[in-house]
Amino acid sequence: MLLLTLAFFGGIVTILSPCILPVLPFVFARADRPFARNGLPMLIAMAVTFALVATLAAVGGGWAVHANQYGRYIALAVLAVLGLTLLLPQLADAISRPFVALGNQLSAKADTRQDDPWSAAGLGVATGLLWAPCAGPILGLLLTGAALQGASVQTSLLLLTYAAGAAVSLALALLVGGRVFALMKRSLGAGEWLRRALGVLVLVGVAAIALGVDTGLLTRASLASTSGIEQRLLDAVRPAPVQASPAPAADGNLPVEGMLPSLSGATQWFNSPPLTPAALRGKVVLVDFWTYSCINCIRSLPYVNAWAQKYRDYGLVVIGVHAPEFAFEKDPANVAKAIDDFHLSYPVAMDNDYAIWKGFNNEYWPAHYFIDAQGQIRAHHFGEGDYAGSEDVIRRLLSEAGHKNLPEGYVQPGASGAEAEGSGDVHRSPETYVGYARSVGFASGYIAHDDGYEYRTPGALAPNQWSLEGTWTVYAQDAMLNQRNGSVIYRFRGRDLHLVLGPGKDGKPVRFRVTLDGKAPGDDHGADIDADGNGVIDGQRLYQLVRQAHGSGARTFKITFLTAGVHVYAFTFG
Repeated sequence: MLLLTLAFFGGIVTILSPCILPVLPFVFARADRPFARNGLPMLIAMAVTFALVATLAAVGGGWAVHANQYGRYIALAVLAVLGLTLLLPQLADAISRPFVALGNQLSAKADTRQDDPWSAAGLGVATGLLWAPCAGPILGLLLTGAALQGASVQTSLLLLTYAAGAAVSLALALLVGGRVFALMKRSLGAGEWLRRALGVLVLVGVAAIALGVDTGLLTRASLASTSGIEQRLLDAVRPAPVQASPAPAADGNLPVEGMLPSLSGATQWFNSPPLTPAALRGKVVLVDFWTYSCINCIRSLPYVNAWAQKYRDYGLVVIGVHAPEFAFEKDPANVAKAIDDFHLSYPVAMDNDYAIWKGFNNEYWPAHYFIDAQGQIRAHHFGEGDYAGSEDVIRRLLSEAGHKNLPEGYVQPGASGAEAEGSGDVHRSPETYVGYARSVGFASGYIAHDDGYEYRTPGALAPNQWSLEGTWTVYAQDAMLNQRNGSVIYRFRGRDLHLVLGPGKDGKPVRFRVTLDGKAPGDDHGADIDADGNGVIDGQRLYQLVRQAHGSGARTFKITFLTAGVHVYAFTFG
């Protein structure tokens, strides 16, 4: 119920976003007619159509998205005809009956003087096909959940609720607009003028959508206008996350936060046979939730691994729970390679179905849970940092379990490359996903979902904006390069830039080249490239491409792939 409420109010605030502007002319095209027989059927049809298309786009596969692209083209043509009929009354008279299939059903009678709810609903279907609201935090949450969980009644209901919220706000605007129109017509006799002005606005809206303005410029403008509101809604509706545990006072008590949940949901175990809470009784346990392409997890792994080795003979059992974020992280071979690359010797459970994750009610990568010898969860820590405090908790629980003469001092892994600690720059660029389900800051205009499209970079990128160059297919989680020599550009700030990449289906290595501000990176190259910016994608993982030798100032990053088929997933910064 809370998520439904969140979706509804998230839809309502959509009207505050500039990216709703191209839809408004179609909505107001009938503002001077009775709402019950015109505005209401149109908005209902628009909401249902959007929910259906969004559901199919999220969970139905590429064929549904291709169908939606063709639907957009049809709807653009139909609504262009609507705009012309508003401008040219003689054309409206000529189009008085159905002319062909879908085009007629959507708009042939959209401008007749009769109050036809079916005609209004047809206009709503066309508008719903074109509606591309900004993927802010709320819609991004819904679409991501749909993509992860698959088709379900709940998915469709959430998307329909989101669309209903937007329709409610549009209905209020339509009711107010209708009264304004009626007042103007009574006082000024401006009916014909209003009709023609609406025709111009409809044609402008069609042109904006056809040129990708609705998903490009207006979407970027929307980030500043509605994301903060939506994020506050998220924070208000869902339970507040538990804050990271501070280091306990020497004479304080560690609370009991629950019991160690079942570990039976693991799909596979590495470095150990399957473990159970019963078999772990009498041991102090550290459970570390991680995934191998997560930079925050990568930077915490040296500490977790050091604790496992330091206290292994004193009763500590470390269990890594690998909960995948991207589809390729569900591959056991990829996880096994990551375990070997990071030199992890402790047990690791693959949690592909998120069974263990749900048992802990976890929400974070990385997340550390500390369990005492009685199987009780006594502390937790989310994210990086406070490693001394975490080690204090481990020592505390081992002492409570009766272990003496514990080794002194704190671990100092001295990690390098991507595993080295972050810069701590609070102004660094945010984690940025390339797939359309959670993409923000995209500067190359329209994103063609699951379809090949040629992208260009605008003249200049604003801070934290990124773009594509060349022919790419953008999927929910990633973008795939269709032709060689395609590029990704990002105007970033941070000491480090990392990018999650993968080769094509054939798995063959892919060569690439990196530049910073148009030049070879030199001393600012990351661990996975040389000073000239050359590198090779040898597997599906996180690549460190930039480590600035002096500071963390703003730079323009560009990576060009010399072979087609590469997959690009997400940027992270340090």
